[in-house]
Amino acid sequence: MAFPWIRAVASAIAPLALAVATLHSASALAAKPADPCKTNAKSAECKAAKKKAAGAKAGSQAGASKNGSAAKKPASKTATGKTGGKTAGKTSKQAQKTSAAKSASGKKTSSKTRARAAAATTSAALAPAAASPAAEARALRSSTAYVQDLETSTVLFAKNENVVRPIASISKLMTALVVVDANQPMNEIIEITDEDVDTLKHTTSRLRVGTRLSRGDMLHLALMSSENRAAHALGRNYPGGLPAFVEAMNAKARSLGMLNTHFIEPTGLSSENVSSPHDLARLLRAAAQRPLIHRYSTDTEYEVEINKRTQTFRNTNLLVRKPDWDIKVSKTGFINEAGECLVMLARINGRDMAIVLLDSQGKLSRIGDAVRIRRIVQSDVAML
Repeated sequence: MAFPWIRAVASAIAPLALAVATLHSASALAAKPADPCKTNAKSAECKAAKKKAAGAKAGSQAGASKNGSAAKKPASKTATGKTGGKTAGKTSKQAQKTSAAKSASGKKTSSKTRARAAAATTSAALAPAAASPAAEARALRSSTAYVQDLETSTVLFAKNENVVRPIASISKLMTALVVVDANQPMNEIIEITDEDVDTLKHTTSRLRVGTRLSRGDMLHLALMSSENRAAHALGRNYPGGLPAFVEAMNAKARSLGMLNTHFIEPTGLSSENVSSPHDLARLLRAAAQRPLIHRYSTDTEYEVEINKRTQTFRNTNLLVRKPDWDIKVSKTGFINEAGECLVMLARINGRDMAIVLLDSQGKLSRIGDAVRIRRIVQSDVAML
């Protein structure tokens, strides 16, 4: 049950609320003018209102017409824009073609550049640069490595330098030394016979039995291409025959102070042909003093006529083809007992260096080791 005073207040407010509502409705009606035609369609006010509305409609249509004309101009611009779009599209396609052509050209150029770079750095690729000379030394694959400065006799690098081991075709350097010092005619013709065929390792040769070449050509092929039959034929045609030739090889070794060296045949096919790094450095020094050995051992290739056919023989040491190597004497060798071998007298930083690499594993490992050794020596020489 409500209190009496609440009822009194409500009774007082009700008339006030009704007055406010009435006032609001009147304002709304005042905001929207009344249509005179609804009350009297024939009245003067209705006719005036219709006339005013007709004039407003005519003005609106005229404005719309003007706006339509104005809209046509942008339409023209739009058409121009389409043409421009086609032109832009063509230009874009041409740009894409040009870009593609440049890209293709760039690929061709870069391919050629890479090919040239690869060809120019074959030896470097076999021996990627290590962080330090110590790291280079650890990367060597030759079980024996030795470098001596021949001008001062200073040993710049040594790894197992006192080991006496098989030297394979390095033996042919001594074969050449004996032949050259014997002063036999280099133009004398020598024939390959059955005696020169390898029955020990059963190696093959392009010098067939019956091949006739000068002593000079035989020496050239023995040094440059390591031709075993040529080397054997040279020893066999020495005064006194093969036994006398082998004795001359050992006598020459003793005269050079090669106290840990011994030969039993001229080719190196026997594992009983042995030497040490220090002894081979002496052999390199002596060989470099013979111009013919220097020339034949470092020649890149040589052509000879065999049975009315010209044949090309190439050097077994890839480094003689490299313009950044200055090699005065070179000889490679391989038999299973000796591993991959390489000896060189090379000029490094203006000094004559004897480089001896023996028992390396892997066909091109001796080349990679030679590159590493040179970097080590260049670093050491720079600090002298």
